[in-house]
Formats: sequence, C-alpha cells, structure tokens
Amino acid sequence: MAKSLRVLQQDCDKSAAEDKTLPYTCYLVEYYSEGTIHYDLVTAVKQVDIFDEYWDKYKQGFVGMRQSEGRINPKNWGPPNKGKDKK
Repeated sequence: MAKSLRVLQQDCDKSAAEDKTLPYTCYLVEYYSEGTIHYDLVTAVKQVDIFDEYWDKYKQGFVGMRQSEGRINPKNWGPPNKGKDKK
C-alpha cells in the first residue's frame, strides 16, 4: 500500500461521498469483488496512488473513482476520534 494512501471507509454506502466535511483529496472508489459492487472512501496525496493500488488489487473488477464532495483542506482535516478525549 502506498504511504500516502489511507482508506477512510471500506465497503461503505455510495452516499458517504456526499459529506462536505471530508478532505478534498478524498475519492469514492467503485469496484467489483466476489460478484458484488463495493465502494471505498480513500484519500491520498496523488490520485494516481489510489488508482495504482486498486488496479493492482482488483484488475478487471476496478470500475472507477470520482472525487467526493469534500471541501476541507487536507492539512486542516483530521479523522473523527473514535475514543474518548483525554483531559
């Protein structure tokens, strides 16, 4: 996996890409695996890193990718905390 590639949501709903609080470098990747269509939200420094990773992994199952509706600068964006805040 490329150093800059980060999967934010795996096997998510297509509508997850409509979230405007995502970074603008986030892409919705569409691919077939085991006969069903899947969607991943992925971010990377370069779009080609995402393409290369998914092409190597799924070859003919790779359908495509499109930019999410994210508007946040990647430098200012941080993934939501899943744990409790430390005080």
